[in-house]
Amino acid sequence: MKLKRLLAIARKEFIHVLRDPRSLAMAIAIPLLQLVLFGYALTLDVDHVPLVVWDQSESWASRKFISEFSGSRYFSLRGYMSHYQEIERAVDSGQALVALIIPRNFAMLIESGRSAPVQLIIDGSDSNTATLALGYADALAQTYSEGISAEKTQRMGGRPIPPRIDLRPRAWFNPEMQSKNFIIPGLIAVIMNVIAALLTSLTVAREWENGTMEQLISTPVKGPELIFGKLLPYFAIGMADVSVAVLMGKYLFGVPLRGNAALVFVMAAIFLTGVLSVGMLLSVVTRSQLLSSQGAMIVTYLPALLLSGLMFSITNMPKALQVISYLFPARYLVKLLRSIYLKGLGLEFLIPEALLLTVFGIAVITLANVKFKKKLV
Repeated sequence: MKLKRLLAIARKEFIHVLRDPRSLAMAIAIPLLQLVLFGYALTLDVDHVPLVVWDQSESWASRKFISEFSGSRYFSLRGYMSHYQEIERAVDSGQALVALIIPRNFAMLIESGRSAPVQLIIDGSDSNTATLALGYADALAQTYSEGISAEKTQRMGGRPIPPRIDLRPRAWFNPEMQSKNFIIPGLIAVIMNVIAALLTSLTVAREWENGTMEQLISTPVKGPELIFGKLLPYFAIGMADVSVAVLMGKYLFGVPLRGNAALVFVMAAIFLTGVLSVGMLLSVVTRSQLLSSQGAMIVTYLPALLLSGLMFSITNMPKALQVISYLFPARYLVKLLRSIYLKGLGLEFLIPEALLLTVFGIAVITLANVKFKKKLV
C-alpha cells in the first residue's frame, strides 16, 4: 500500500464532498442540528407538573399545605376545582396531570393531632412521570406533616423529637441531578454513530452506480488504498463534528467535562474508524446507494438509540437484549463518554470498553478490505 495513491484517493473523495452540498450538509449540519434538538427535547427531569386543587376545607391548614406544592419547582398550580367533574375534565384535556383533593375536615383533623386523609389523583398514562410525581408529592406531604408535628410540640412546651434516622443524601458526579449532564455525552456517541455510517455507505456504491468504478479498477490503486483513502475525508469531518459537539456540550448546554478532553477525542477517533468502516462495508457489499444507506440506518440508528444505554438502562433489559447490545459499539462509547465527562475517569478504568471498541474497528475495517474485490463482477 503506497501513501501517495492513498492520499490521491482521499483528495478525490474530499473534493467530491466539497462539491456536493448535500453530502456536506449531512456531514456537518445534520449532526449539530440533531444535537441541539435532542439536547433540548430529551430530558428525564420532571419539573412543573401541572396541578389542580379542590380545596374543600378552605382553611389556613389547607392553604399552607397547598403552598408546599405551589412553592416547589416540581409542581405548577393551574387552577382550583369545585367538583370531581371539573377534575376529570382537566385530566382528560391534559390541563393537569395531578389533582389534589383536600377534605372539609382537614383543619379540624390537623388541630386534633389525627391523620388527615388527602386524595391525590394522577394521570398514569405516562407511568414514568406519574411515578416521579407521586414521589415528589409524598415527600412534600411528609415535610408538611413533620412541620405540623414540630409546631404542635413547641406550642405544648415540649422538645421536638429528633428523627430516628437522619438521612443526608449526597449525589456524586451530578450533584444538580440534571438529566442533560447524563444525556448529552451519550447523544454525541449516538449521533456520530448514525451519521458516520450513513456518510460512508454511499462512497463505493456511488462509484459503481456512476460507472467510475471501472476506471478505478483499471488503475494501480489497490483495495486497501481505496478503502482507507475514502475513509480519510469522512474521518476528518467526523472528528470536526466531535470537536463542535464537545464545544456545544460545554458552552451551549453547560455540561461539565471533568475528565481528560484528549481522551474523549482518542475514544471518538477509535469509534469513528469502526462506524465509518460499517458504512464502507455495506457500500462494498450492496453496490447500491439506496440499499447501503437503508442498511446503515437499520444497523446503527435503532440499536444505538435503544441498546446503547442512552435512554434505557441496559441492566433492566431482558438478558437476551443485554447480550445483543454487546455487538453494537455505541454501547461502549456512551459508557466511555459518560465516565470521562461526569466522573473524570482515566483510561485505567476504561480499558475493557476501549479494547472492545478497538477490536470492533479493526474487525470491521478488515472485513471491508476482504470483501472489496477489484473485479467488475
